[in-house]
Amino acid sequence: MEEKSPSTGNIVFAYLVVYIVWGSTFFFIEKALHSFSPFVLGSIRFIIAGTLLMGYCGLKGYRIFNRADIKQAAFVGFLLLFVDMAAIIWAEQYISSGIVAILSAATAIWFIIFDKPKWKENFSSLPIVFGLLIGFGGVIMLFAEQIFTQSDQAEKSQNLIAMAVLICGTIAWTIGSLVSKYNQRSKSSVKKKQPSLNVMVKTAWQMVTAGCAFTIVALLNGEYALFDARNVSMESWGYIAYLALMGSILAFSSYIWLLQVRPATEVSTYAYVNPIVALILVHFFTNHDVTSLQVAGLVVVLFSVLLMNWNLYKDNRTLRALKHRKKLKRLKHMAPKSSIPRIVEVADFNEKERKKN
Repeated sequence: MEEKSPSTGNIVFAYLVVYIVWGSTFFFIEKALHSFSPFVLGSIRFIIAGTLLMGYCGLKGYRIFNRADIKQAAFVGFLLLFVDMAAIIWAEQYISSGIVAILSAATAIWFIIFDKPKWKENFSSLPIVFGLLIGFGGVIMLFAEQIFTQSDQAEKSQNLIAMAVLICGTIAWTIGSLVSKYNQRSKSSVKKKQPSLNVMVKTAWQMVTAGCAFTIVALLNGEYALFDARNVSMESWGYIAYLALMGSILAFSSYIWLLQVRPATEVSTYAYVNPIVALILVHFFTNHDVTSLQVAGLVVVLFSVLLMNWNLYKDNRTLRALKHRKKLKRLKHMAPKSSIPRIVEVADFNEKERKKN
């Protein structure tokens, strides 16, 4: 029995969630910071998300415990969801969520620099090297805007520190992602004593780890001692609920599902849309100015991300199909009329053979 292919409506909905919801989380973090201190915000968000996702996995009957997988998930969750998210949340106290989103999109730079096993492949590719240099240029543009802004020296220094902290967070995200990637590969080459945990269970453990880490820091630095839930408005609780349910659970679940039914290179386009969504929300719903230099920085960074992923996109099956169609049209146009049916016949035969293989 053939597996039923997903409907177009479900795919479109999942893309809208990944594009818009993930892009909007930068904005809602900034709004939530009006009522929550940074580490309390992270603590509540990830404890809610981790608990609910773990409960869902339990109801689905997934295995919850596997010492090796939990250990890895805790390490990756600490880097990805605690260090990186802590940097994002803390930085948004001082700089626009739009700038944060643009700098987060520049994470592709660090993947090229820190992925040592792929250095030879990456640094021998002209588009990737060119994209790397352009990406650094875009980041420098955003730093330059803060340096030459008309704000007072103290505010300027604080903004630059926030941006530097954010860069450190994106580096932590990169390292955590690479550790997860290569650890998974090494596991697949070794005979497993017990089956690996479901990806949703691993994500739940990552969220629980982040929630615990945020909670410990919030207790140690006095944020929870100063926190009074009675002073938080319903609107602000709504922001937290949105970040936990929509941003952490629904968007991630949609992302994982899309990776199973669509090409990874196609799904990765969320990296181009998220900062645009964030910048639009900043422009229309906050008092931050979206400057021409920020827009230019966004364009430069996104163009650099495109170049750094060029080798992946050029081999994408959708692009190959489009090239195949263009080539066929050109052959039809150039060939005598009597030969056109034969061209179509050969093209169809080649396509069928590819599908068989």
